[in-house]
Amino acid sequence: MGREVASEVKSMELKKQDSNDRDIKSDQKVAAKKFKAREWIEEIKHEIKTINWTTPEELRVYTQIVVGATFFFGLGVYLVDLAIHGALNLLTIISRLLVG
Repeated sequence: MGREVASEVKSMELKKQDSNDRDIKSDQKVAAKKFKAREWIEEIKHEIKTINWTTPEELRVYTQIVVGATFFFGLGVYLVDLAIHGALNLLTIISRLLVG
């Protein structure tokens, strides 16, 4: 009976040691992730510094281009819509004349 208790105690000690080893490995993984996150943030800061930001003047010009193009294409869609609407109305009038 003494041997069984001793083996159970050894088994429990091995489980505790294994658990501690896992906790240490887990802590190391967390530390590595924190290091990677810190590296990643530093890389982002470096990349942001290398961006060529637009000047306020360029931004105004680009905004005018976008607004002008939007107005131009919107007007084009409106005119095409009017043409289609007119053609359908003409077809309706012709079909009423023919059919009665």
